[in-house]
Amino acid sequence: MTAELPKISVAETLAAKITALKAGVLPESTARKCEDLLIDVVGLCVTARNENYVGAALAGCDDDGPCTVIGHARTLTASGAAFVNGTAAHGEDFDDTFEGGPVHAGAVIVPAVLAACERHHPEGKSVLTGIAVGTEVLCRLSLVVPKAVHNAGFHPTAIFGAMGAAAGVGAALGLDGRQIVDALGIAGSMAGGIIEYLAEGAWTKRMHAGWAAQSGLRAALLAKQGFVGPRTVFEGVHGLFHGFAHATDGDYEALVGDFGTRWVTDTLAFKPYPCGTMAQPYIDCARRLAARGIRAEDVEAILCEVAEGTVHRLWEPLADKQRPRNGYAAKFAVPYLLASGFVHGGVGLGAFTESAIRDERVLALAAKVKFVIDPDNPYPNNYTGHIKATLKDGSVVEERQPHLRGGAQEPLTRQDVVDKFALNVQHGGWSRSQGDVALKLLAGLYDGKFDLSALRR
Repeated sequence: MTAELPKISVAETLAAKITALKAGVLPESTARKCEDLLIDVVGLCVTARNENYVGAALAGCDDDGPCTVIGHARTLTASGAAFVNGTAAHGEDFDDTFEGGPVHAGAVIVPAVLAACERHHPEGKSVLTGIAVGTEVLCRLSLVVPKAVHNAGFHPTAIFGAMGAAAGVGAALGLDGRQIVDALGIAGSMAGGIIEYLAEGAWTKRMHAGWAAQSGLRAALLAKQGFVGPRTVFEGVHGLFHGFAHATDGDYEALVGDFGTRWVTDTLAFKPYPCGTMAQPYIDCARRLAARGIRAEDVEAILCEVAEGTVHRLWEPLADKQRPRNGYAAKFAVPYLLASGFVHGGVGLGAFTESAIRDERVLALAAKVKFVIDPDNPYPNNYTGHIKATLKDGSVVEERQPHLRGGAQEPLTRQDVVDKFALNVQHGGWSRSQGDVALKLLAGLYDGKFDLSALRR
């Protein structure tokens, strides 16, 4: 028996709220967060521009066109640019995160909207609206059935990113309500991204953001030309949540209930370290422990209280997380990250080279790190850290981190974001003057002529 279809679907409700927004009219806090997001993503594209996975992504594209690949002279079609820029922005795992998800919005939405707008030339304020709408949709989707997509073996950024990009590009290009519904419906058949990269540190997670960006862009362009998608893409018996979360019932009010009047985008977190988000509070704990004068050689054992939902990605198999197979795998290995932060006083981009992940002092400490599940851990609503170190003299010392630095409870300032940008572009080989030119361009992107050519170098 066929299930009765709703008179008004979730996608139709969402599309009505998106089209009711006025281009360029956003709360000041939301507009500022989207400006920060733009700065951060461009810096991340530059920092990764010489990495082998970006080179492979660019070389794998045979669709030259008019759109900017940030940090490169070669230009591609809008979808090609969205793919490469999204892959670069997410590649070092240094991009933003939404703590309720967890999902990464900027690496998907900013490349998709920039490419669409550069190709189709809307006014600057439409760019800001598109980034805000796409980010909001992506983040809110992660709240409908929390943790279920990850638990089913998929990467939420990849799944929800395609939908967010479709909405963001649709808003930026001025699609009407019916077209946005179709774009969302089409994007549902383009979404995908398994998390098997965790097994051996393969590169596929890096392309999830880029693939979602180009998928959403293509979905919006198809919808604009009249291609029809299912309006019940979210709640349908064969819809997005059935396919990727094994559920059709969810809290759809979290997606549409107060959309446009309350912006969860304002709470986006910017990472202090280039690695898995949930590992970051543990790095802070380790740094504070070392700052107390404790040496790695003094430690007999370390036990960490962790959230059950993070174990399969960041803690198991424990032996692989204590001695990661390669630099990318190390980004999702809390024992290694904790030990690296303890021994070196922090975790930067240099912590993931082949030589860095073979540092015997770090590996010796990582081998002493184990975990226990804390059933009361608030993940994913809040990311916390805990370390209990037993020293060789029998004493026990502890450190706790109550929240993610850079997140809603301790946000970065605009200057912090600019400083991170400067470090990232320097790492990518840009001079200070090149970075200054890029910042000036980004500051006026929403007001004047839309031109990204200064980012092609």
